[in-house]
Amino acid sequence: MIRSIGSFIRGLPKAELHLHIEGTLEPEMVFELAHKNGVLLPYSSVQALRDAYNFDDLQSFLDVYYAGAAVLRDESDFHALTWAYLCKAHDQGVVHAEIFFDPQTHTAHGVPMAAVIGGIRRALVDGERAFGITHRLILCFLRHLSAADAMQTLEEALPHAAAISAVGLDSAESGNPPAKFASVFARARREGFLTVAHAGEEGPPDYIREALDVLGVSRIDHGVRCEEDAALIERLVREQVPLTVCPLSNVMLKVFERMQDHNLKRLLHLGVCVTVNSDDPAYFGGYVAENYLAVYRALELSRAEIVQLARNSIRASFLSAAEVGVWMRRIDQFVATA
Repeated sequence: MIRSIGSFIRGLPKAELHLHIEGTLEPEMVFELAHKNGVLLPYSSVQALRDAYNFDDLQSFLDVYYAGAAVLRDESDFHALTWAYLCKAHDQGVVHAEIFFDPQTHTAHGVPMAAVIGGIRRALVDGERAFGITHRLILCFLRHLSAADAMQTLEEALPHAAAISAVGLDSAESGNPPAKFASVFARARREGFLTVAHAGEEGPPDYIREALDVLGVSRIDHGVRCEEDAALIERLVREQVPLTVCPLSNVMLKVFERMQDHNLKRLLHLGVCVTVNSDDPAYFGGYVAENYLAVYRALELSRAEIVQLARNSIRASFLSAAEVGVWMRRIDQFVATA
């Protein structure tokens, strides 16, 4: 059987490792939850909100993103949000999802940490039962806020530690180097959490080094500016540090002017462990399969390269070695019958 490339990409088993659950909040759900929770939006309609998705940079996106996230107010909202994502992910061949959430965005509005984690976690359990999608939950600190605020958030999260696998770092990168959060990440590692961090999206390659050396991260979220530093590239290849790349996001936020300019294929050929993810798909024009399809078309990838990206996603995940082995064999079986 010869599948169309779209069918091949959707059916290919893959992990999604860079997904902000708040970034899956579609405009229709924004208005639905705003009405439910009595939140006044600065947009007159679903279309007006969609029309605002014309971003100049990361900050212009974050302004819209935080306005949307303000409609999430109770555990049922977080469950509905996460469940909607899992239904889409299942249809696109995601077999394992490692999901970011930003508790500071919600606790600042008086939403209890337990409601945020409880709703997301309950949906993830439901998704594993319904679809077989395994998961890890990653708590992200907002880097434009203080390290003291992040430390307080970590303390508030410790009673829920059993539900959280790792901590990460996101939000506005410029002017907020990873080293700002050294003490927070050191505490998180002592508490047994794995660590990841956004670096090298709008920030310089040195932020990637800081994330590795100061925060002790297992992988880099984005990381595409590594290409500006040959020694850093050599290190990423030598140590097989994964990069969770988000192509549609990179173009929407002007990291690259066009998808044809994206460096994903070059990094892949250099031996960097690059993966494809959707970041904030409700805002950037597509979920994970649309991201795969976009790079396939714009960068003229082969099916073998698409398969390698899927393999990288499984290898770069926080799954056990045995689980990784299972999914590598499933990928082999899929390719053999495709």
